Amino acid sequence: MVVVESIAGLSRSHGCGELTANEVGQEVTIMGWVHRRRDHGGLIFIDLRDRSGLIQVVCDPESGSTFKKAEEVRNEYVLAVSGKVRLRPEGTANPKLSTGSIEIIVHELRILNKAKTPPFYIEDDIDVDEALRLRHRYLDLRRPEMQHILYLRYRTTKAIRDFLDKHGFWEMETPMLTRSTPEGARDFLVPSRLRPGEFFALPQSPQLFKQILMVAGTERYYQIVRCFRDEDLRADRQPEFTQLDMEMSFVQREDVLSLVEEMMAYIFQEVLGKKISLPIQRLTYKEAMERYGTDKPDIRFGMEITDVSEVVANSGFKVFANAVAEGGVVRGICVPGCGNFSRREIDELTKLAAVYGAKGLAWMAINEDGIRSPIAKFFTSEELDSLVNQLGGKSGDLLLFVADKEEVAATALGVLRLEMGKRLKLYDPEEFAFTWVTDFPLLEYSPEEKRYVAVHHPFTMPMEEDWELLDKEPQKVRALAYDLVLNGVELGGGSIRIHRRDIQEKMFDLLGFSPESARSKFGFLLEAFEYGTPPHGGIAFGIDRMIMLMSGRETIRDCIPFPKTQSGTCLMTEAPSKVAAEQLQELHLRTIRKEPNINTNGKS
Repeated sequence: MVVVESIAGLSRSHGCGELTANEVGQEVTIMGWVHRRRDHGGLIFIDLRDRSGLIQVVCDPESGSTFKKAEEVRNEYVLAVSGKVRLRPEGTANPKLSTGSIEIIVHELRILNKAKTPPFYIEDDIDVDEALRLRHRYLDLRRPEMQHILYLRYRTTKAIRDFLDKHGFWEMETPMLTRSTPEGARDFLVPSRLRPGEFFALPQSPQLFKQILMVAGTERYYQIVRCFRDEDLRADRQPEFTQLDMEMSFVQREDVLSLVEEMMAYIFQEVLGKKISLPIQRLTYKEAMERYGTDKPDIRFGMEITDVSEVVANSGFKVFANAVAEGGVVRGICVPGCGNFSRREIDELTKLAAVYGAKGLAWMAINEDGIRSPIAKFFTSEELDSLVNQLGGKSGDLLLFVADKEEVAATALGVLRLEMGKRLKLYDPEEFAFTWVTDFPLLEYSPEEKRYVAVHHPFTMPMEEDWELLDKEPQKVRALAYDLVLNGVELGGGSIRIHRRDIQEKMFDLLGFSPESARSKFGFLLEAFEYGTPPHGGIAFGIDRMIMLMSGRETIRDCIPFPKTQSGTCLMTEAPSKVAAEQLQELHLRTIRKEPNINTNGKS
């Protein structure tokens, strides 16, 4: 029977991974989890692990009761070990471990707690269903690669705080219980017990509060804050997530961008030892869409989109010519080394383009003896040469074309570009390629809502040179907004904010708010703008996305200690869950059972 002992009288001297050859001959005490136990007959070897790493400890039969305890030890038992550090015998060192040249000869071993056999191995690169990992998250987080991510997260937030402190920012807190406002994702609502029938909302971001802090004269604010959005989930989206929010008074766009560039360079150098070249490349929204088909361009590789509308406008291929005549475009990309693609492989790419609205995908394979394509016969040799030259094609390449509305052609080719870049491994996964995207449209028209909606949010300042377009052509107004993109992922976004009541009221009017509705929803902000609001601007970054990219993971679920699943549930705590009827009564709420749909055959 395993006897569990007390920690009393012992003091931990080192972490398991902190010991080096400098401690040879010293008496040490370490504590941690049994990573692996090996019984070699005369000796028992135990790999003991804590967050700092792993070290081998050795128990021999001459240690008496200590050896007997070692015989009872199993994986994930919690131990305290005291002993002397020595060099491993010649030929037995493990170069893969930082402690691989040393071991501890045990003279005292205590079993501090037992452990059941875990449902999966506590080691890296395990092939285990994610649901099982999330159900036992406390075990999953013990794995060294997950410990590394937690440490990386800590180091990153510390670097952010250190940098912003040096640049005069104050860390402030804003309310978690606030007012529900429109023009964003769906709110999480919290019923008020003291105000029956009324609700708080959990903040989607501290946007309004950080602007109010600028009115209050704090001048430079930041917050590493939890935000909540009740929206459909994906690999880089969670219902609750962490943002770095920053706001500055008396600044223009260039002030924000340059300070953020300096901050990113500091973080990546401090945390990863990676040098970020400054200044960071900039693209306007228009340039990004035309060249990369997305406002989140991955610039680690080329294969840029090219407009060939002029070349094909009068060609014999009516699909292309008609698209241009009807106000659309014809654009293409050159996929290197894929001129030998089979029809089945091209059909797969066509299906992918169709998902993003393309009605078809035309192609040309460049061979040494000419062009292989079902549409080549519709073009003159001069037109074919011009297409190849404009796209930068050479023998062995594959040209892909989409003829459609500008938005469809851009999006479909942008997706194909990313897909082929990934398949062909055209970029270095270790590279960090930043780019700014600027000059976004201020508004976009929503056919569903039959009104304009804000591309970023309703508090973004329009470019001063576009103000006269607000009444005549609002869709052409550009915003003083900017996104920072890293490796094709939007890392953060911000803008210079509206700081005048008249402009803010104009913006609400363009968005379809009546004066009464605007006052009802945002009256406190409009009133604050009457008391001397400074020009101000800021930006917000997704901390979880940043850690995902820095650690090379595929999902932010690996970068959040206790994430939700794709369906928004916590498998470990089984949240959300039903609550007692008494709790609902206190909140003046009741649940309504949704009746099943019954068809004419009486089946649900």
